[in-house]
Amino acid sequence: MRILFLGDIVGRSGRTAILEHLPPLRAALRADFVIVNGENATAGAGLSGKHAAELLGAGIDCLTLGDHAFDQRDMMTFIEGEPRILRPLNYAKTAPGQGLRIYQAPGGRKVAVLQILGQVFMKRPFEDPFSVIDGALKRATLGGLADAVVIDLHAEATSEKMAMGHWCDGRASLVVGTHTHVPTGDVRIQAKGTAFMADAGMCGCYDSVIGMDAAEPMRRFITGMPGGRFTPAEGPATLSGIFVETDVRTGLAKSARAVRVGGALDQTEAQP
Repeated sequence: MRILFLGDIVGRSGRTAILEHLPPLRAALRADFVIVNGENATAGAGLSGKHAAELLGAGIDCLTLGDHAFDQRDMMTFIEGEPRILRPLNYAKTAPGQGLRIYQAPGGRKVAVLQILGQVFMKRPFEDPFSVIDGALKRATLGGLADAVVIDLHAEATSEKMAMGHWCDGRASLVVGTHTHVPTGDVRIQAKGTAFMADAGMCGCYDSVIGMDAAEPMRRFITGMPGGRFTPAEGPATLSGIFVETDVRTGLAKSARAVRVGGALDQTEAQP
């Protein structure tokens, strides 16, 4: 199976890049399933129902969220009627929506997508992600209920993401980090066959500070005082993520590589 995962969509620039670049990219890669983190798609904080519908219409099979899952209040109700959107498994137990679903892919194959929040350096002490993922993988077994398993770890610390990669090695097709908005250069297939990337980066403008217009973050770094709200940068966005091809028999990764299309980090010439 050919799976494309793209990192956090940031603001209007990121949404525009998805609408423009994802359909031809999906066709060029012959991707069977596309997962994108939509955590910051609406004004840089959360995802509205309107924007979710637009993004899903561009060819996304599953939108994952994160710690800003319900910053846009209408997502509280929208997610209940839209199974293609996932919030983190270890979010509040009373939160609407789900953090694990099994989706139908072409040829009758099934893709399990799980999202989890890290604990290290995060603002709230979410439930232990390792025990939560362990229980979830016992339900959505690779080669059992699912032909492929993808885990989106929305976390700050690279060390925590790498530890999760080892924890899930051999039990998932792909473990990929989101949240920091900076793509890492560590794409690899681990010893037991799980593809890994510490952070997929973002679908946003890289002439920025992690997707935000640079003026306000710089002011806060220099003066220690806020001068206004963070606003998403409006320059051309780069789609950043990872493309994985899995073994038809085991569901483990056969190949994995970074994907960057459009904007400042364009590597389109490297696409097949």
